[in-house]
Amino acid sequence: MSSSTLHTSKAIVGEPEVVEDARMAETSDAWLRLKAAATAIQSLQVQDGSIPDAGAHTEARALVAEITAGIRALSPAFPHDAEYLSASVRDFERWMDQGFGVPDFLESLEAFQPQQQRADGIRHLVVFPMYTQNGSSDRHVEAVLVEVIWPEFIAQLEAGDYGNKLFVSLRFVDFTPGYDTNSAVLFPETVAMREVPTFTWGAIFQDREAARYRRVVRAAADITKLDLPADAARMLDDQELTEKTFVMWDIIHDRTHMRGDLPFDPFMIKQRMPYFLYSLEELRCDLTAFRECVAIEKRLSAQESLTAAEAEMLEHAKLVQYAVIFDRIFRFSITGSRVRNYDGLGGQLLFAWLHQRDVLHWTDTALAFDWDDVPAAVIALGEAIDELYWRSIDRPKTAHWLAVYDLVRSTLTPNPASRWARGLPDEILAGAPKGYTDAVLDDEFPLSMFFEALDKKMKPVIESTAGITGRDS
Repeated sequence: MSSSTLHTSKAIVGEPEVVEDARMAETSDAWLRLKAAATAIQSLQVQDGSIPDAGAHTEARALVAEITAGIRALSPAFPHDAEYLSASVRDFERWMDQGFGVPDFLESLEAFQPQQQRADGIRHLVVFPMYTQNGSSDRHVEAVLVEVIWPEFIAQLEAGDYGNKLFVSLRFVDFTPGYDTNSAVLFPETVAMREVPTFTWGAIFQDREAARYRRVVRAAADITKLDLPADAARMLDDQELTEKTFVMWDIIHDRTHMRGDLPFDPFMIKQRMPYFLYSLEELRCDLTAFRECVAIEKRLSAQESLTAAEAEMLEHAKLVQYAVIFDRIFRFSITGSRVRNYDGLGGQLLFAWLHQRDVLHWTDTALAFDWDDVPAAVIALGEAIDELYWRSIDRPKTAHWLAVYDLVRSTLTPNPASRWARGLPDEILAGAPKGYTDAVLDDEFPLSMFFEALDKKMKPVIESTAGITGRDS
C-alpha cells in the first residue's frame, strides 16, 4: 500500500470540520486534507489527467472522496463561490463514476466567475485538473487558495480609460505542487474540459511577480553597481507597494492585446510563426503600459489637488516605468532556455535600444541611466513597433515577418549562422510560411557579452525564485 493510501485511509475516518471564515482556510484541517489528497492523486494521473491504471482506482476513489469532503467543508467560507464549489464536487464525482477517464470540468469552470467579485481581500478556493503555464505541462488536479488584490486606485483606473472586465489580480495563499514553480497565472484554458467555452476571465499572481522582481532586481543592481532612484529602491523593501505596481502594469498590458493598429490576427490563435513575432507583441503591450503610465503621471502631476486614490495612482504610474525596464532587462532577458525565448528576446531588445540611444550606459563596469531621457527613448521603441503593425495590413504575411526581423536586427546582432541574416534563399522566399519558420534558429539572437556575464552571476538568484510568493520575500 502506498504512503498516499495510508494517509487517506487515516484521513477519511471522519469528515473534516466545517470552515466558516476564509481567512482561516489555509490552516484548517479541511484544507490540509484536501491539499494532501490533491497532491497524492497527481501521482496516479497521466499527462492528460486520466487514471488508466484500473489497479489504482480504489486509491483514487478514496482520494476523490477526501477532495470533495474538503470542498464541502470549506464551502461555507466561500459563499460567493457556492455555485462553483457545488459544480466542482459534481465534476469530481462524475469523473470518478465514469472510471477516471480524461477529466471534464467544463461545468465547474463555467460556474467559476472571479472577475465578478473584484473586491480587495476576497478569497477563492480553486480546484481543477489543469496544467500550470511555466510550470507543469501535465493536466493534473491542482488546488489553490487565492486572495484578490484590488485597491481603490486600480478600481478607478479600470472604471475609467483602462477598462478590462476580464482581468483578475491575485495573491497566493497556498497551493499544490503545480504552482511550486515559475507559474504566475491562472487561466481557464488550462483546465481539462470537453469543449472550449468563451473565456470570461484571466488571472495573474502579482505577489509572485512582485516577489521575484524584488529579489532579482536587488541582486542585479548590486552586481551592476546600479544606483537606483529613490522611488525604485523603495519597491525593493515593500512587497505590497510592488504588488500594486504590478497590478497597474498588468491590467494595462492585458487590455492592450487586440487593441490598436494590429496585424489582422495578432498572434492570438495557435499557429506556428517565427518566435520573434511573439517577442514584439509582448513587448508592445509592456511598452504601451509604460507609455500610458508616463501620460498618467504627466496628467496627475499637473492637477492642483488629488484624491487619495489619484495620489496612489500617480505614485504607481512612476513605479510601473521602473518595473517595466528593470524586469525586462534583469529578469526576462536571462530567464529560461535559449530555445525560442521570446520574452528573453524582448528584454534584450529593450536593453540594446536604450544603450544605442545613449540613455543607458555601461561604463567602468557600472550601469547607469539618464532617467530624464529614458521615457522618450522607451516610447520611441513602442512607436517603431506600432508603425510596423500599422503597415502590416498592407503586406503579405511573410513580408511582414521579414519586416519584423529587420526591426529586431537593426538593434540586435543575429547569430552568425543565421540563414535569415544572410538572406533566405529563393526556394524559401517563394515557398510556404513553414519554410520561413523552419529556418529560424532556436537562438536566433544570442545573448550579448553583457548578458552572458550577467547570466552567470544571476542564474542562482533567478533559479531561487521558483515557487516564491509574497510571504517569502
